[in-house]
Amino acid sequence: MSSQNSGRGQEAKGRVKHELEQFLVLALFLFFFFGSVTSYRHLVLAEYQISDFDYGWAAVKALVLAKVILIGEILHLGKRFEGRRVVVAIIGKTLVFGVFIAAFAVCEHLVSALVHHRAVHDEFRLTSRQGYELLARVQLEVVALLPLFAFKELGRVLGVGDVTEVLFRREPEGPVPKGRAPSHDSHSL
Repeated sequence: MSSQNSGRGQEAKGRVKHELEQFLVLALFLFFFFGSVTSYRHLVLAEYQISDFDYGWAAVKALVLAKVILIGEILHLGKRFEGRRVVVAIIGKTLVFGVFIAAFAVCEHLVSALVHHRAVHDEFRLTSRQGYELLARVQLEVVALLPLFAFKELGRVLGVGDVTEVLFRREPEGPVPKGRAPSHDSHSL
């Protein structure tokens, strides 16, 4: 019995470690994406002598969105696209998770309106500056999902180790894929 409980404990510890690693990788990717947009926004606004350097938004958004994506994966969102062409799976999952994130953004603004005692309809007035910014941020979040799901789907189809190996090895081993010229080094001349 003791060894059985120990095995379950190790299994649970492994799952927690795996989930934490997934969360941190997702958050880091999203922070890089949103941080880049924050830097760009800062540079554009600096042209008009407007100070705006909000990496806190990028960090919080990355952490929250990473958790939302993991919740979506737990709910098996986009699973129906697996087994189809990879491009269909990437676009399908991006759109499904985009809708999920948009629904989360709506809930976030509803709570914000209630907490700050604002009229709910004011939160969703899309003709105001705040409404345009809400649409732009949701669009940005969906765009951030495209490379994320491209990498995840390639990892699922090829195997995570295969994708990592392809991305981080120095020189391709084995035959050169069709359509690509072999690299020439100084020894072959």
